[in-house]
Amino acid sequence: MSENKLLSQFKNIATAEGISFLVLVFIAMPVKYMMGFPLLVKYFGWAHGLLFILYIVWLIRAKEEYNWSLKQTALGLIAALLPFGPFIFNKRLH
Repeated sequence: MSENKLLSQFKNIATAEGISFLVLVFIAMPVKYMMGFPLLVKYFGWAHGLLFILYIVWLIRAKEEYNWSLKQTALGLIAALLPFGPFIFNKRLH
C-alpha cells in the first residue's frame, strides 16, 4: 500500500472516530440522561465502537508500515481514549 494512502486513511478514520466520540459524549449521552431518549446512544455508541476498532487496526498497520516507536504508538492509543485526542494526534503526524 502506498505510504501516503495508509497515512491518509488513518487520519480520516481518526477524524471520524474523534467526531463520533464527541457526539456520543456531548450530545447523545446528555439527550439520554436529560430527556430520557436513549436511542442516540445506541446508534452513536455502535458507530463509535466500530470506528474505534478501525482506528486501532489502522494504528497497528501504521506502526508496522512507518516503524513508529512504542511511545508514538502508545500516544496514538491514548489519544483515542480522550476527547479531542485523535485531532491532536493527527496534528502531530504532519
